[in-house]
Amino acid sequence: EVQLVESGGGLVQPGGSLRLSCAVSGFTFSSYAMSWVRQAPGKGLEWVSAIDSGGRGTAYADSVKGRFTISRDNAKNTLYLQMNSLKLEDTAVYNCAKGPRAWISTAQVHSWPRGQGTQVTVSS
Repeated sequence: EVQLVESGGGLVQPGGSLRLSCAVSGFTFSSYAMSWVRQAPGKGLEWVSAIDSGGRGTAYADSVKGRFTISRDNAKNTLYLQMNSLKLEDTAVYNCAKGPRAWISTAQVHSWPRGQGTQVTVSS
C-alpha cells in the first residue's frame, strides 16, 4: 500500500522559511518522479514542483520559482520542499504526490496518490 506522510508545516511570517518533508513507503521510491501540490482555502489543487526519480531534473510553477527548492533522498525514501521568502499567498495545505513514472509529468496530477497534507500558514 502506497503511503505518503507529510510533515514540517506551520505558521510563519512573510519572508520566512519552512522545510517540508514527505516520508514514503509501499513502493520503490527511487523509481518514480514525485511532486508537491497545494490547495489554498476555497481554491483548486495547484501543482507546485516536481523532481524526477534520480533527483537530477526538477520543475517549478512560476508562482514559486526562485523561492522553493525540491529535493529527495532515495536512501531515506524522503521527499523535501525547502520554501524560502514565503508570501501570504503561499498559505495552503501542501501534499506530496507520487507520479506515474520515472520522469517528470504533471498530467492528471489531481488523480495521483498523495498524503494527508501539512498546513502552511503565512501570516503577520
